[in-house]
Amino acid sequence: MRSALVVFLMTSAVDGQPAGPVRTVDVVNLDRYVGDWYEIARFPNRFQRTCIGDVRASYVKRPDGRIDVINRCRTADGGITEAQGVARIVDARTSAKLKVRFAPAALSFLPFVWGDYWILGLADDYSWAVVGSPDRNYLWILARAPVLPAEPFASALAAARASGFDVEQLVKTNHTATSR
Repeated sequence: MRSALVVFLMTSAVDGQPAGPVRTVDVVNLDRYVGDWYEIARFPNRFQRTCIGDVRASYVKRPDGRIDVINRCRTADGGITEAQGVARIVDARTSAKLKVRFAPAALSFLPFVWGDYWILGLADDYSWAVVGSPDRNYLWILARAPVLPAEPFASALAAARASGFDVEQLVKTNHTATSR
């Protein structure tokens, strides 16, 4: 039994993943969180593979308590692609755990169309946020402006690292003057 524990701990250390769970922030004021965000960096993912820059997200609170989500980005051909979705709060105590769906509403009953959106780090003034998934496969650093200065960016990276994310995987997002 003892040798199995040692092997497990060594494997975790080699993988760079701590044995502990991903942690969210203690509380999110959704009225302050909604609005426009610029993507500063992200883990590469399949659903953003055509995005080459100017990635933005807009969140609008709905009367039913959910949040409308509109993601936009610039594509290689110079066009803009847009995805519209909806988010629902999973943890009402903190509002830091949400599920987001971009599939048609008719498919809402299927659990796999909802993706985890956990707020892992958040500036006191809501100028930047770190969003990820509990499996550590997805990570985004967002800011209210297209450029995040070095010190807040370092704080965002520290928040991601604290939950065991390999920040070396992050790819910075390019923003053109027209996206500002």
